[in-house]
Amino acid sequence: MEKPLREGQPLQHQRFGVGIATHSTDTRTTIDFYEHGVKTFVTSMLEVELLPSAPERAGGPARKTTRVKKEKKA
Repeated sequence: MEKPLREGQPLQHQRFGVGIATHSTDTRTTIDFYEHGVKTFVTSMLEVELLPSAPERAGGPARKTTRVKKEKKA
């Protein structure tokens, strides 16, 4: 990959699977992968297949993270 990806571009990476480009410059590209989270790559070395549309994530359109507050024991 020689030039930056557009933000929101769906893609397929051989190792990390399906993801969405979240930030891309001439030097670095950040991708949020469905199963592996956020990863940053050197743009000139990135090898991905661009997808025409983003497949649905398992469990819904976006990952949600929640924190569970622990109760203090008396």
